[in-house]
Amino acid sequence: MRSICRFVRHFDGEKSEIMAKKERNSFSGSMGFVLAAAGSAVGLGNIWRFPYLAARDGGGLFLLIYIVLAVTFGFTLLITEVAIGRRSQQGPLTAYGYFHKKWAFLGWFSFIVPYIIYPYYCVIGGWVLKYFATYLSFNGKEAVSDGFFTGFIMSQWEPIILTAIFAIMCFYIVYRGVEKGIEKYSRIIMPALVIMVVFICGYSMFISHTDANGVTRTGLDGAAVYFLPNFEGLTLRRFLMIALDAMGQLFYSLSIAMGIMVAYGSYMKRSVNLGQAVDRIEIFDTLIAVLAGLMIIPVVYVFMGTEGMKAGPGLMFIALPNVFDSLGVFGTVIGMVFFLMVLFAAITSAVSILEAIVASVKDKFGWTRKKSVLIMAGTGFIWSVVVCLGYNIWYFEYPLPNGAIGQILDIFDYVSNNVLMPVLAILTCVLIGWVVSPRLLVGEMRLNGYKFTRKGLYFVMLKFVVPLMLTVLLLTAFIQF
Repeated sequence: MRSICRFVRHFDGEKSEIMAKKERNSFSGSMGFVLAAAGSAVGLGNIWRFPYLAARDGGGLFLLIYIVLAVTFGFTLLITEVAIGRRSQQGPLTAYGYFHKKWAFLGWFSFIVPYIIYPYYCVIGGWVLKYFATYLSFNGKEAVSDGFFTGFIMSQWEPIILTAIFAIMCFYIVYRGVEKGIEKYSRIIMPALVIMVVFICGYSMFISHTDANGVTRTGLDGAAVYFLPNFEGLTLRRFLMIALDAMGQLFYSLSIAMGIMVAYGSYMKRSVNLGQAVDRIEIFDTLIAVLAGLMIIPVVYVFMGTEGMKAGPGLMFIALPNVFDSLGVFGTVIGMVFFLMVLFAAITSAVSILEAIVASVKDKFGWTRKKSVLIMAGTGFIWSVVVCLGYNIWYFEYPLPNGAIGQILDIFDYVSNNVLMPVLAILTCVLIGWVVSPRLLVGEMRLNGYKFTRKGLYFVMLKFVVPLMLTVLLLTAFIQF
């Protein structure tokens, strides 16, 4: 009798394991997937990087090129990765081997990229926490004091502590799982983020300031600088550089070539219209990116003119606090709302990066979610500490192949974003476009009788245009301009 009971328990265990594989952890529906995927896409790349590139690259000209690339280049890579995930029902590390065993090595690329990005993303998340806490305590004056930012990142313990707090928040959400963690908190955070973005945009449009020379600038003037293309002094070389900037930004904005969309695609229910869901992600992401520029560029232009718009990466952490300071007490409130919004964006993106890593090891090694999150988040935090120490006790300057001088964070960013991501994206195009067949994924997009109206564009972009553009982008990583 006991032997029979043991056999029944063993059979039930195997049955439940099989059922678990068939009923893969998934988002509740289309909206859950879109909000989570959009949360991944709408991160520091949109709120921080997009505005300073737009300001540097001629405003409306960059915007126009970006939108054209988003509906062609970005769409092709985004829908391919989501379709790879849903078709294979596997995490990034094993999904590529599903299509062709000899190309399984691509899975390691899609695992290594987010594993490199996650540690330094948490460090930047800690920086955002620092600024939010500063404004929350109504100490906005500190944020504009000389050496505030550099003094903070060069201190030994405070960046590590704030990075740990940020990492713990991400750990908790991913630990809770797909529906109860990622989707649940995306449904709360994303609407709140949109409300804050719209609020700050509305404010930035209707401010004005008269400088010491008696010149009055308004938010509407700044919006015109942002939206209207500036062709003054434009050369072919300059145009190509702006196009490359826009193309590189798409990797940040759409979470392409990071394994994220493969992981999220594997959690998408087969009843969901894949093409429609990807269209919504594109629209949501592009809208937030455009609004991010609209809430930052006019404000900086009003108070600092065109010179302030050249602040580059320091636009968010150095230029904007100076703008908030000029607004008095109300500026402190705006600063608090702004950095809370940036914090929300950073969390949703960091969560998606960690989930891509977790999904990979779960499917590759059969680990439980608990074990996967603990190990991946734990080792990721160790690397985060290394990145933090790269600004103090382990500080050094290393010349990168593109001519830039970097520290540990810059090296991590260069290797992942400038080298590995373009390589992964190029090889993905080759695998699906030439080795397997794009028709396989088109069938996934047409599942349940859904239409895929951009089939012709998809074929041409995947097989010819996108690989060529990516090759040019990759070459820029090794060329000094």
